[in-house]
Order: sequence, then C-alpha cells, then structure tokens
Amino acid sequence: MLRRPMATLPHVVVTGASRGIGRAVALRFARQGHPVWALARSETDLESLREEVPDRVRPLVVDGEDEAALRAACKKINAEGAPGVLVNNAGIAPSAPLVKTPMADFDRVMAINVRAPFVMCQELVPGMEARKFGRVINMASTAGLRGFRYTSAYSASKHALLGLTKSLALETAQSGVTVNAVCPGWVDTPMVARATERIQKVTGRSEEEARAALWKMHPIGRFVQPEEVAEVCFFLAGEQAGAITGTTYVIDGGELA
Repeated sequence: MLRRPMATLPHVVVTGASRGIGRAVALRFARQGHPVWALARSETDLESLREEVPDRVRPLVVDGEDEAALRAACKKINAEGAPGVLVNNAGIAPSAPLVKTPMADFDRVMAINVRAPFVMCQELVPGMEARKFGRVINMASTAGLRGFRYTSAYSASKHALLGLTKSLALETAQSGVTVNAVCPGWVDTPMVARATERIQKVTGRSEEEARAALWKMHPIGRFVQPEEVAEVCFFLAGEQAGAITGTTYVIDGGELA
C-alpha cells in the first residue's frame, strides 16, 4: 500500500477506467483502499467497475474529446482535494494507411491521446505541486518508441505523449511531483480484440490464427495482461519511486529487445 503521501493525498484519478488497462489500474488502487476517480465515456461500464469496489470507486462520465467536460470533471475532483496520482490512460487506436486516414480521425486521436492528458495535467498538477507530492503516469505505447504500419496517427500521438511526459517531468522535478510514461506492447484488451478482427477481415485467418500472429511479436509468446501494466503503475505511484521521473517503462514481452 502507498505510504505517507497517500494518507495526505488519497485520491487517484484514472481516465479510460471502464475497461482494459484503465480498469485494471483503477481496481489495483481501489483494492488497496485508495479512493479512485474513474473517468470514462460509458456509464454502464463505470457502474460495473464501481460495483466491484463500491466504497472506493467514484465514477465520472466524461468524453475525452470534450475539453470543457474534462475541465469540469477536474474542478469537481479538485473540490474534494488535490489527487495524489493521475493516470492518463484513455486512448484510441484507429488503423489505416496514412493516405487513407481521414483528418477527422487524426484530429480525434490527437484530442483523446494528447490533448486530454495535457488538459488533465493543466488542471490537476498545480494542486499536486502545492501539496508537494504527486504522481503523473501517462499511458503511451511501444508505438511511441517506434513506427508501425497503418498506425501513423496513433504512433504520432504516442510520440507526442512521451514528449509531454519528459517536458512536464523537468518542470515539476523539484516539486515532489514525478511524471513518467508506461509503454505497453500488445495487451489483452478490447483494443487488441479489434486488431485481431481487422487481421481476420484482411487475411481471412481464424481468430486463433490472428491472435497467434500478434503473439509472435512478443518473444514471451503471449499478450501482456492488463494487471501486469497496473502493477507497474502502482509501483510508480509509490513513495519509493520519488527519484524516478521523466522516464519510460516498457512492458512489451521483449518486443523491442
């Protein structure tokens, strides 16, 4: 369990908390007794999350594309005290060749994957700095460290998120606030399920064959599990990680080795 700072700064904020990695992160903190503000677009999924830890999860329905809604949500959070941890997890990953990617899709990816974390940090980091403790964890991707075919918009957004992480880490370095990024590879989430469906559609492979094709990208021979990513986030949020800032933690099963 997180020690002294979390007794003072008990709130954890997780965006995209209704499923996949975000859900695993929210549950990891909530099950350790920390109040969690869980932000996502789906009220139904958020209620399902809240039912698992009803006395800890505080759902907030918000669309990451809506800047005004994000700022309003942050004001509500700040009204109950500056959070100790912010996990910017919400993201989307459309797939198409660059020349066939509509600008509307590009703008939406940048809004959710980059602008939303920027807004969340603008609103919540000042309170962390005032309290002399805070942890910002940005969920990037191996696509932020290298290129992948047919993901130009997504890869650009994750590269941008890493730039945001490093720059903010330098700004907050002496304030007690750390800022780090986590770069998962292929994680067994609904996003991977959609990637599997695209492979099936394009190649005619079965679901099992499509999943096996993705497994081959990981030397460990399987997908990363959401709970494994959540565990790294939990470590980075702890008091013992106070000297870790501006860094990137890769959880990819050896993909980039």
